[in-house]
Amino acid sequence: MEENTIATISPGQSASFSKTVSEADVYMFAGVSGDFNPVHVNEEYAAKGMFKKRIAHGMLTASFVSTVLGTKLPGPGAIYAKQELKFLAPVFIGDTLTATCAVQQVIAEKNRVIMDCQVTNQHGAKVLSGEAALILPAAGEG
Repeated sequence: MEENTIATISPGQSASFSKTVSEADVYMFAGVSGDFNPVHVNEEYAAKGMFKKRIAHGMLTASFVSTVLGTKLPGPGAIYAKQELKFLAPVFIGDTLTATCAVQQVIAEKNRVIMDCQVTNQHGAKVLSGEAALILPAAGEG
């Protein structure tokens, strides 16, 4: 993984990560987070709800944004400072999600970068949108 510094990043750069959400992902996320809301883990309960079947955790979807920011762009060495999210549509088991983050603004004097964050499903529907602020290493740090 390549480390970006504030000197090597510029507006317009973008990176993506795609993954199909599996039943195992939902159960493992429930176990790690402690969020066993039945809309995620109980098919009978979820069938009576507004989506008629289980949905993935919103924060599981958001974690794909974190994957992009921490491993691709800005990548290793970047530190999350802020994240704003809007959950726009449900994510179901079997959906293939693509998280894409793009550099909106570089604030060199503060070693900060503002990223636009979007997640879409296999149909091209936007399921999450947001904005992240990250602190990047200065040249020679890391």
